[in-house]
Amino acid sequence: MQNNENKVALVSGANTGVGFQIAKALVENGYTVYLGSRDLAKGVAALEELGGSAKAIQLDITDSDSINATVKSIEKEHGYLTLLVNNAAISHAGNPGRTLEEIMGAQRASIATIDELKTVWDTNVFGTLALTQAFLPLLHQTDNARIVTVSSALGSLTTNANPENPYRSNFDAVYGASKTALNGIFLSLAIDLENTGIKVHLVSPGFTATALNNFQGTDSVEEGSKEPIRVALAEDLPTGSFTGPANFSGKDNILPW
Repeated sequence: MQNNENKVALVSGANTGVGFQIAKALVENGYTVYLGSRDLAKGVAALEELGGSAKAIQLDITDSDSINATVKSIEKEHGYLTLLVNNAAISHAGNPGRTLEEIMGAQRASIATIDELKTVWDTNVFGTLALTQAFLPLLHQTDNARIVTVSSALGSLTTNANPENPYRSNFDAVYGASKTALNGIFLSLAIDLENTGIKVHLVSPGFTATALNNFQGTDSVEEGSKEPIRVALAEDLPTGSFTGPANFSGKDNILPW
């Protein structure tokens, strides 16, 4: 078993946005960090801002061959993984150039196309789980291993079921519900792994201005990354947690399922 003196992390979707900020914080805290990027060239470009112990690696979480190659590379170089950060996600699969309002309007359950729903869920739900399952053997090889999955407060059923929530109309069938499904699967995983020593956490960055929302979010990427970074660095949080920024959550940043 690896004792975590040399911590190794993989961050999917790490070449930009919240994923990049998490990777940067991990490097600054002594981790060897693999920046997973669907476009390797973008990952390599991101390294110029990080340096240190960061490494770019091609990773498309919807491609089993890409996932397996990533596992083999990290297994060959280290033999274990301390931290897996599931950050890669997409918000839609429709025509580019639309406003956030147009995108969300087209994703209402009454009119959303099944093809778009399948495409988004393939990344946000199935691809995320596939990557996690593939890395479980390496996570089992280290003490205090953790899985941190970037979700969204938008996926909270409790919040969206409240008629007093002014943003409940934004809960769509494509992106929003994909985060609900993600939450359910990873809570199931936390229960599944609770006797193994591997902790599972879900975290929301809040409404952060990133490519997911055409940079129309209200918080800067630096502000929105604070809670994901806190969770990624914390080793003492109880497994099965779902937290978010203080302005999106209650006591101890806990979000309702």
